Formats: sequence, structure tokens, C-alpha cells
Amino acid sequence: MSFLKRTVYCGQVSEQHLKQTVTLNGWVHRYRDHGGVVFIDLRDRTGIVQVVFDPVHNPEAAQQAHSLRSEYVVALKGTVVSRSPELVNTKLATGKLEIQGIELQVLSTSKTPLFQLEGEAHVSEELRLKYRYLDLRRHSMHNHLKLRHDLVFAMRQYFNDLNFYEIETPTLTKCTLWSAQFLSSMQRATRNILCTF
Repeated sequence: MSFLKRTVYCGQVSEQHLKQTVTLNGWVHRYRDHGGVVFIDLRDRTGIVQVVFDPVHNPEAAQQAHSLRSEYVVALKGTVVSRSPELVNTKLATGKLEIQGIELQVLSTSKTPLFQLEGEAHVSEELRLKYRYLDLRRHSMHNHLKLRHDLVFAMRQYFNDLNFYEIETPTLTKCTLWSAQFLSSMQRATRNILCTF
């Protein structure tokens, strides 16, 4: 199955895209149905943009949008338009704009998440680690991953500019992101060696 390929990230939709048709991929962050007109907040790693499915513009896409729920993964195509002044959302970088949806593809459905992904609601660490794929979608976790990426990239770039080579010795296992303790059992000749790092 072919799907709509992204032409712009959600958080990067700007006034330069006004009246253009764009394709977005992301998670349904919020879903609202106002008398047949469906509003969704679409989220990817760069931010959130509002998408409107109005039966007046495209009845088929609007009908399909009624089945959307939180954390569904979708690809959609739409036209970038300005919001009316009283509907501008100053909390979002894309708050002056919205997308009028004209085509929708559901790439993956989702059960209701076991904990809230937005905000910093208290969730037990055990539950967060059990459902790590959900935890990593949270904004604070995304910031941690981005910071780690930026630091490692800067260090590598610095040493690369000084003509260093990066040489990694062979490893049996890799340590987890936050240096969690792990065990590795190795068989040497006739004896077992248990290593803790």
C-alpha cells in the first residue's frame, strides 16, 4: 500500500505555505467533533498543527475523519489557510494557520493510551518502562533524546574537524540510553563468566 509522503513537518507549517497543498504525517494528538466538522491536532517531532475536515469541502474525507482517535498514525493532504483572528492560538507556533483536509489515510490505529502523553502527569516509572514506546512520545522525553543527539553530534563533529577517526571496538552488547545496569553471560571454554557493567 502506498501512502502520502510528507512534504512538510507539522511544526514547520508557516505563512509561506498559505494557499498551498501540503502533505503531513503524524499522530492524532487531539480529536474534536463539532456538529459534523472534525478538528484534529496533528503532532510530529517538530510540533502541532490543527487540521479541519469539513463536509462542505470534502464529504468523503470528513466522513473518514469521524473514525479517528487519539494516537492514530495518519497521513493527510490539505490546503494551508489562515485562521480567523478570534480563533488564533497564541500557544502554538502554527496557531495562526490551519489545514483544510482534503485526503486522509489511516496508517495505524491505536488503543487508548494507558497514561496521558501530554503534560507532566505523575505516572509510575514501572508503567512508563513497560510501555516505553508510549513514554518516548512525550514532549519531555523527546527533548532528552534531542539534547543527547545534539551533544553527541557536536562532540563527533569537533573531533572530526581535528582529523580524528572514530574507532569503536567490537562489543557484545550496547548499554541502554541512560546507562541502566545490564548483565551479559559469556561462555569461555568450559566456564561461564558473568559480567556486570
